[in-house]
Amino acid sequence: MSNKMIFKVEGQALILERVFDAPRELVFKAFSEAEHLKHWWGPRGWTVTVCNVDFRPGGIWHYCMKCIDENQGDFFGFESWGKAVYQEIVATEKIVYVDYFSDAEGNEAEGMPSSQITMTFIEHEGKTKLVSRAQYASAEALKAVVEMGMEQGITETWDRLAEHLQSIS
Repeated sequence: MSNKMIFKVEGQALILERVFDAPRELVFKAFSEAEHLKHWWGPRGWTVTVCNVDFRPGGIWHYCMKCIDENQGDFFGFESWGKAVYQEIVATEKIVYVDYFSDAEGNEAEGMPSSQITMTFIEHEGKTKLVSRAQYASAEALKAVVEMGMEQGITETWDRLAEHLQSIS
């Protein structure tokens, strides 16, 4: 199995899969703790300037990514806020949350699609297979985020996660 990401759309769902060369506990921790998330979350050229994580069912992860790469043209200096509301957590195995675009106060962005995401962490020969299933309200909402450059952004983000896991394992 390679560490290449599988990116597929099935109706209203976006399914991502990738194998990370790290133990499941460590990959899970990278998604559940602010001190890890701020090192790898977001595409290349972006940094996390705010990262507040209340990792429990009903808790919220509120963050801001800022573009620090001058080569990204109009995006340079741009801030993108996001919010996740955790619904279910099974230690080292699963995280379920609703993902929103938001503002600095955590208000959900009007007219921007949200999704329910189920992340499953599967033990695989000493490595971890991560499966993310994002369910959107409609195929149109999913198409909108794909057209925003979601595939490139999430590929770069998970590449950065792989690099972070290597640096701490």
